[in-house]
Amino acid sequence: MSKKASKYVSKQPDEHGIIAWTDEENQIWHDLVARQLEIIPGKACDEYMEGLRLLDMPRDRIPQLHEINDVLQATTGWQVAQVPALIPFDEFFRLLANKQFPVATFIRTREEFDYLQEPDIFHEIFGHCPLLTNPAFAHFTHQYGKLGYAASPKERVYLARLYWFTVEFGLLKTAEGLRIYGGGILSSPGETRYALESDKPERQPLTPLDALRTPYRIDIMQPIYYTLENVDDLFAIADMDIMALVQEAMELGLFEPKFPPKNAA
Repeated sequence: MSKKASKYVSKQPDEHGIIAWTDEENQIWHDLVARQLEIIPGKACDEYMEGLRLLDMPRDRIPQLHEINDVLQATTGWQVAQVPALIPFDEFFRLLANKQFPVATFIRTREEFDYLQEPDIFHEIFGHCPLLTNPAFAHFTHQYGKLGYAASPKERVYLARLYWFTVEFGLLKTAEGLRIYGGGILSSPGETRYALESDKPERQPLTPLDALRTPYRIDIMQPIYYTLENVDDLFAIADMDIMALVQEAMELGLFEPKFPPKNAA
């Protein structure tokens, strides 16, 4: 969801919708999945783990998009859509509004194995698609897309913060302890541990107005996470008058950042 230049180029499917991945790309997928599967049990929320079970992704190769689509269509009516490495906001919101989750069809290199600022196929498929089998998460993402598609550029900047603190970096405060549902955490081993085990970040109950007003940076461990009690809480948030909250957030302004400026970090 960006318009900056990317050094990666998405692979194009053939006439049958099949993408030809190299042996090295498949090996990188295997290594990323194997590492994360060792970490997430007891840390990822139950709904994510159930989605992972339903998708039943291959471990030894990157899944083809139709394999993911078959499961998403049967559970929530969603699909994934192949896109270039980076797409404009208009296209991002249009796809979500049509229950299509954008997936850039490239995978990170070994040099960026641990951290990648832009979303690759591992982040999108492993991080987000399991929860797209969940009705509450799928409904929230659909509503978000419809709102964003109709919003002004300035409103979209505020909406992006709500997406960041839910879809990308959301936590659940369950009876069993903190659990992760945000795909930005679930596709990062470092942030998976940091989000739950470190005493450095703040963890606050989510109120949408606060999330809309909270600055963030994409290139650091998050200084604050917002928590829900249940994934189903996303149903209620999706049905709020979010655009009225955006207007209120715009009038109130942003909170003071909890991180240093990028050039001083």
